[in-house]
Amino acid sequence: MQNDHPDIKFGKTGVLLINLGTPDSTSWWDIRKYLKEFLSDRRVIEVNPVLWQIILNLFILTFRPSKTAHAYKKIWRKDTNESPLLYFTRNQAEKLNDKIGNEKIIVDFAMRYGNPSIKSKLYSLKDLGCENIIILPLYPQYAGATTATVCDEVYRSLMGMRWQPSLQIIPHYESEPLYIDALTKSINKKLETINWKPDLIISSYHGIPKKYFDKGDPYHCYCHKTTRLMKEKFTSIDIKTTFQSRFGPQEWLTPYTDKTLESLSKKGIKNLLVICPGFASDCVETLEEINIQGRESFLGNGGENFDLIPCLNDNSDHVELFSKLVMKYI
Repeated sequence: MQNDHPDIKFGKTGVLLINLGTPDSTSWWDIRKYLKEFLSDRRVIEVNPVLWQIILNLFILTFRPSKTAHAYKKIWRKDTNESPLLYFTRNQAEKLNDKIGNEKIIVDFAMRYGNPSIKSKLYSLKDLGCENIIILPLYPQYAGATTATVCDEVYRSLMGMRWQPSLQIIPHYESEPLYIDALTKSINKKLETINWKPDLIISSYHGIPKKYFDKGDPYHCYCHKTTRLMKEKFTSIDIKTTFQSRFGPQEWLTPYTDKTLESLSKKGIKNLLVICPGFASDCVETLEEINIQGRESFLGNGGENFDLIPCLNDNSDHVELFSKLVMKYI
């Protein structure tokens, strides 16, 4: 019987970086497929599910894919035919694997929505012999609609495994010193490339509905904590927290980034830098919503100079941060 035993690999640790997700292309159908998965998540949209599915399928998924596709086309990487978020997340995983990977440690990446899926990567790591899996959600500031839904999908995937690996999930890292240092270094690096002095730096985070905060979601507090720690390290220019990307008619966390950009010049703010600390990789929210739409709004309402500080992406400081976060669990 022993000779008939299936070959089973074992003894390895898998590290899985997980980001939000991306459509496979800028086509209407791929955008629609991605939006349907994203907007069907009960943690993302906390309304009556029956009513929401009617609204989603009859209205939102009929009209919104064209608008979203238009935004993605503006920032799509023509050289590799993929979204910036996919490009940078893959690079992050490859560089982290180069740094800590060996015959016992395998680093890979997945997307909460779209491809590569969390389920496919968990099964792949298990098949490679990973008896231990460490999950790093690429959300510095915890929120139910981001980190928690990654956990949901990881747990759902494990439910189908006959032989489950052990699991560790790295929590939020909004106040990790290496993270704050990397952010402030990115500000200084941008300042070295421009020939004007900013009057203000906007620290823009993805918003959530205010009712999620009222129900106990700590995200709002973590965002302000990151900004406060940045301000303690970088004191020469004031930094103001705002929230972007609101969706639907309900109230979201304020102040809103778009409304702030419209009004700043009336307050004497003519020269502006924007940083987006909540995004691990540049994506449609940073490159299109902020650097295209936000720039046009600020300059069109009396602003004189505007620039976006890139996300930490796959730079060495970011990879070093990931290494420290992960190695604590190995």
